[in-house]
Amino acid sequence: MKKLKQVLPILVALFTVGVMIGCKDTGPHTNPEVKFEATLSGANAVPPVQSSATGRMEGVYNKDTKTLTYTITYSGLTPTSGSFHTGQSYEEGPEVPGGFGANPTSPISGSLVLNQQRENQLFAGLFYVNLKSVAYPKGEIRGQVNMSDFVTWKANRK
Repeated sequence: MKKLKQVLPILVALFTVGVMIGCKDTGPHTNPEVKFEATLSGANAVPPVQSSATGRMEGVYNKDTKTLTYTITYSGLTPTSGSFHTGQSYEEGPEVPGGFGANPTSPISGSLVLNQQRENQLFAGLFYVNLKSVAYPKGEIRGQVNMSDFVTWKANRK
C-alpha cells in the first residue's frame, strides 16, 4: 500500500501529460471561418426609399485565405447592378471592386479576396450590400454586413 501511495502521484502526472500531448486542439477558436449576414431593405438605403423589395446576404469569411464567399437572394425588384461597399450604415461609401455585374439574378453567388484593410472593415461592420434599380440608381435595397457568430469570434479571435 505504501508503494502505491508513492507511485500513484507519478502515474497521475504521467497520465495527465499523456492526455495533454494526445489531445489535438480542434475547438471553435481554431476554425478559420466566420459567418456573416445582412438583411437588405429599402429602409436601409441611403437615403431610405419606399420599396417592397427584400433581400438577404449570407457569407463565410475564411481568415486563412482572406476570402469572403457569399450568396445574396432577393425578391421584388429587378436590379440593374449591385456590389459591396464600405461605410457606415448611414452613409454612401465607396464600392469594393468586384461587383455583381449588370442585371444580376437571384441568387447572386461569388467570392472576394480581401486585403488587410478590407478585412478590418468587414470585421468592424463597415461592409454593406447594395442593389440598384432603374427606379433607384443609388440603391433600392441595402444591408449592412455583420458577423452572425460574433460571440464565438470575439472570444476566440487570433
